[in-house]
Amino acid sequence: MNKRLFEFIENSPSPYHVVRNIEQRLLSLGFCPLCEGDSWEIERGKGYFVTRNNSSIIAFRVPKEDYQGFMVCATHSDSPAITLKEKPELEDKHYVRLSTEKYGGMINSTWMDRPLSLAGRVVVNTPKGVSTILVDTKEPVAIIPNTPIHLNRKLNEGITLNPAVDMLPLYGICSEDRVPLTDRIADMAGVSREDILSTDLLLYNADKGAVIGDFISAPRIDDLQCVYACLEAFEQAEAVTSIPVLAVFDNEEIGSKTPQGADSDFLHRVLRRVADATGCDCFDRKAACSFLLSCDNAHALHPNHPELFDANHQVLPNGGVVIKHNSNRQYTTDGISCALVTQLCRKAQVPCQHYYNRADIPGGSTLGCIAGTQLSMLSADVGLAQFAMHSALETAGRKDTEYMMGALKAFFESSLKVLHDGEYELS
Repeated sequence: MNKRLFEFIENSPSPYHVVRNIEQRLLSLGFCPLCEGDSWEIERGKGYFVTRNNSSIIAFRVPKEDYQGFMVCATHSDSPAITLKEKPELEDKHYVRLSTEKYGGMINSTWMDRPLSLAGRVVVNTPKGVSTILVDTKEPVAIIPNTPIHLNRKLNEGITLNPAVDMLPLYGICSEDRVPLTDRIADMAGVSREDILSTDLLLYNADKGAVIGDFISAPRIDDLQCVYACLEAFEQAEAVTSIPVLAVFDNEEIGSKTPQGADSDFLHRVLRRVADATGCDCFDRKAACSFLLSCDNAHALHPNHPELFDANHQVLPNGGVVIKHNSNRQYTTDGISCALVTQLCRKAQVPCQHYYNRADIPGGSTLGCIAGTQLSMLSADVGLAQFAMHSALETAGRKDTEYMMGALKAFFESSLKVLHDGEYELS
C-alpha cells in the first residue's frame, strides 16, 4: 500500500493533478462525470463525480434502493508550496530568479537547497473561449540556495527567511542560449506562447517516497495520505443503505474561503442536487441522518520535543486512526461523534488514539468545522500521526495508511439513524 501511496503522491504535484488522478481512477471504475452547469440525470445503482475549478472533486454512489443519508469523507488536495506569479522571471545582469510567493504555512527552511520541479495548470485561448491544460516538468527547474555559513555566522542560531528576498528560486544564469520559462511552459502544454492567457503554477519538491524502518517519508503527506486512504476505501466499500461521498476540497491550507474550498456551497449544492435527482421528498431529513469525517493528519509526539505535547494525549506513528479534539471546536469532534468513530474502528479492527493540543499551545484547524457552517451534520475530525507537518518532506508511520483505509471502508459501508437527539444508531 505504501508503494501505491508513493505513486499517487508522485503523480499529484498540484491540486489539479490530484483531482485529475482521482477522476481517472473513477472513470476506470465506470463512474460518470457530471457538470455543475448541466441538468443531472442520476440512475440508482451508479456512481458519479463532479469537479470544481479542476482542483476540488465530489464523488458519490447511489444505492439501488432508498437511502438513509450521506456518509461523507472530506479531505483536501492542496499542500504548502511556492507559487509562480504571472510574470515569473526576474532578470539582473547575472542571474534569472523566479517571482514567487508562499502558499500556506510552510516551514521555510525546508525548501532551501532542494531541487524544485514545476507543475500546475495553463489556461489557453481557444476559438470558443478558454481551456485548461495540466503541466508537470517532472525534472527540477529551480533551486533556492542558502547563504554560506562563512558569510553569515549566525545561520545556525535561527534566522528569519524573507520570502521576497531569501526564498526567490534561482532559475538560471543570464545568457543568450537560455530558454525562457514561459517558452518551456508553452512547449509542455503543446501550445504557442501567445496562446497562454494565464497560469496557476507552483514549485514542488519532487523527492520520491521512501520507507525508513517503521516510517515513511514523502512530500505532501499532509494531506495526500488521507486523500489516498479515502479514495481506496471509497473504491472498495460495498453498497449499503446510505450514499457514500468522497469530497476533496482545495485551499484548506489558506482557510478554505474560495469557491472550491470547504467554506463554499460546493458540498451543499451537490448533495441537494443528488437528493432532488433521486426523488428525495425531504433533503433536511437525509442531512440529519448523515455523518461527515474530516480527514486530515495530526501531530505525532516529537522524539526530541515531547514537552510540546499534552502529557496524556500523545499520538504515535503506527498507532492507528487519530481522533482529534478541541473544546473551542478547532476540530469538530464531540462526545457522540467520537464514540461513533471508536465503534467504527473496533468494527474494522483498527487501533485508534486521541489527540488534544497542549492547553497553552494553539493548534491549527481543519475543514470539518468550516464545512459544517455550510451544511450541518454530525461530524468528527480524524487523521494519522505524522512528523514535520508543512515541511517540504514529511514523515509518518508505515502501517497507518492501511489502518485509515480499513476504518474509512467501514465508515462508507455504514448508515446513521437518529433515534432521538443525542441517540444514534450506526449500522
